[in-house]
Amino acid sequence: MSVHDTQNPETREDALAAAVDAVRGGGLIVLPTDTVYGIGADAFTPQAVQDLLEAKGRGRDTPPPVLIGDHAVLMALATDLPEYVEDLAEALWPGALTIILTAQPSLTWDLGETRGTVALRMPEDETALELLRRTGPLAVSSANRHGKPAATSVLDAATQLGDAVEVYLDGGAARIGASSTILDATVTPAEIVREGAITKQQIIDVVGDIFTAPEPEPSEEEAEDAAGEQGEDGEPGTSTESAESASDAAPAGEADGDAPSVLDLPSEPELESVPQGPAETPLAAPGEDAAAPSDVAPSTSEPSTAEASTAGSDSGSPVSEPSTSGSTAAAPEDRPDDGPARPEHMPG
Repeated sequence: MSVHDTQNPETREDALAAAVDAVRGGGLIVLPTDTVYGIGADAFTPQAVQDLLEAKGRGRDTPPPVLIGDHAVLMALATDLPEYVEDLAEALWPGALTIILTAQPSLTWDLGETRGTVALRMPEDETALELLRRTGPLAVSSANRHGKPAATSVLDAATQLGDAVEVYLDGGAARIGASSTILDATVTPAEIVREGAITKQQIIDVVGDIFTAPEPEPSEEEAEDAAGEQGEDGEPGTSTESAESASDAAPAGEADGDAPSVLDLPSEPELESVPQGPAETPLAAPGEDAAAPSDVAPSTSEPSTAEASTAGSDSGSPVSEPSTSGSTAAAPEDRPDDGPARPEHMPG
């Protein structure tokens, strides 16, 4: 185990060279990042990745993320990227955002049980970026034993990992001191697996709300139905076809008198059907029923002024009361007072 100072310009180059040699030899290193210190290994050396998991006390079911030193490496390691991923990388890389993506199937690496995915990040630390440009992608996890606090200094890392690590790079205290945010972009909508230094709102500010499922687009049939319900002026139910159908159906309903509607009430008698005789119509003789139109119900009100004058001019014969035994208009059947019946599927 050796510790190298990367903050001193005189020793920086030797420190980076020692770390590169350790990685190429399949060894483990500890390096500073913008968030916390990390323990790293060559991502394409399966035994080195396994040694990293054992040093942390983790199993293959928790594969480590992969750190990269350039945006272009993103396209080489991942495939089927959602549209927003490149915008996120452009805006927030280098930075404290780890993105889970679909791994290129042609890659010959073994990071553990990844289920075909890879978690990528580009750290915002000059020492880490310089090292990554020399070594290529590194499998890097936080430099601590599983379940212990993340290391924010090289001393914290060395205390927990000891001789399991070949080279320690001392870059001073970690600038952020908190883990990165992990975003799963392999699902729709996207999910934040771990909240860290980058907030959900920061992501939304860059690419919009990718955490809400999009509204389903209507099918062609639904779109055609919706267009049919809209008239040329955009008002529902005013299409030419609907208007013509309504006008064609109206005469048929009027001609069909055998099945009256629930709302068909007796209409008022037409004026032509009321007798237009002289104002002074003789009253019927006592005992005789007055002939009244069968479709007009006799009035039970007081006799009209004309009838009263006629009765007064008679030779004292008693005026008979208007007969109520004549034919009367049939009263409408009892109907519900709550209007027409509601169809079964009509919304309330």
